[in-house]
Amino acid sequence: MNEVSKRFAVAIRGDLACFSRPELKTERVSYPIPTPSAVRGILEAILWKPAVVWRVDEIRVLKPIAYIQFRRNEVNTRMSDRTADSIRKSGDAWNYYADDDRAQRNTLALRDVAYVVSAHMEMTARSGAEDSIRKFEEMFERRLAKGQHVTQPALGCREFPAFVEPVGENVQPIEHSEDLGWILHDIRFGRENEPVFFHAVMNRGVVAVPPFSDATRPQGGGE
Repeated sequence: MNEVSKRFAVAIRGDLACFSRPELKTERVSYPIPTPSAVRGILEAILWKPAVVWRVDEIRVLKPIAYIQFRRNEVNTRMSDRTADSIRKSGDAWNYYADDDRAQRNTLALRDVAYVVSAHMEMTARSGAEDSIRKFEEMFERRLAKGQHVTQPALGCREFPAFVEPVGENVQPIEHSEDLGWILHDIRFGRENEPVFFHAVMNRGVVAVPPFSDATRPQGGGE
């Protein structure tokens, strides 16, 4: 059995957030709460090591769910890894002009968000003989307390920064209960990457996240 860390509680807040529904291809429409994969990305921005993987246990919503709608300019083309590697090796310039590739798209985002998330780390097969779960616990606690991160944590989109800090006192979730339906849990990576969903139920502001191994793809593909 893999070594498992203690559970960490982390406060996350921001002015805007968009945890995009994957079934809506063109317009960006946010889930009402962060997806566990988005939370994992925020925690990995503070501490990422191949020896451990983050598992989200619980999401507590601290502010009422509120939306905001606006239009943004986005580019249509995405550079592939193969193209980027080819350009890097050849040194040739890629004749790409964003002004010729822009499109306006609607975004339905969340505004003024605040959460407390609970998560733990699990050791992976890539851990070494000198690795221990306690070492990574201490590293994360130290980095969280100092406000250090490898990359800027984001709330679904890179232009929506997340402010991450230790949990303060007297933090209470909202008094709201709702069946949120199927929500993306994470991606099961393999030869063919598979999206994995879970049935999210908010009970007085708290959403319990099932273990990733217990999550599944709903009938109809979650759409």
